[in-house]
Amino acid sequence: MQSDDTQETLVRSAQTQPALTPLALDDQLAFLLRRSHQHLTSLFQQMMTVSQLTSPQYNALLRLREQGRVSQNQLGRLIDMDPATTQGVVTRLVQRGLIERVPDEVDRRRVQLTLTESGHQTMLEALVVGQDIQERALADFSEQERAELLRLLGKLTR
Repeated sequence: MQSDDTQETLVRSAQTQPALTPLALDDQLAFLLRRSHQHLTSLFQQMMTVSQLTSPQYNALLRLREQGRVSQNQLGRLIDMDPATTQGVVTRLVQRGLIERVPDEVDRRRVQLTLTESGHQTMLEALVVGQDIQERALADFSEQERAELLRLLGKLTR
């Protein structure tokens, strides 16, 4: 329960602050980001049929392609995924023969993940589709707007 002094301070503060105009739902950042995510996810599912990859699997393979060998823990951090989800993604990619677990070159007790030859081939095919997805999603944007959008989203995620 608030004291009378606290309530008085809150009332005085509210009276001196300019009134906030409530944002319409279509002006809410979280709402717009969720809708954008839904649209991109739907586009991804429609278009990524050649390799049958999910978005998290695609991200994992792409990061492995960029990094070479990484531990499962590192991979999860690199694609901003929790350990349980990372484990499921890695397990499915290993089962499909797209990545393999190999002993660490320095510490043989540790395991590293790397793309298999099939994983490399799948990534080459998936990259073309991934570029098409991004192109389709950004079709209404100028080159300058695309660069600015990616810069601002990157800034938002830091």
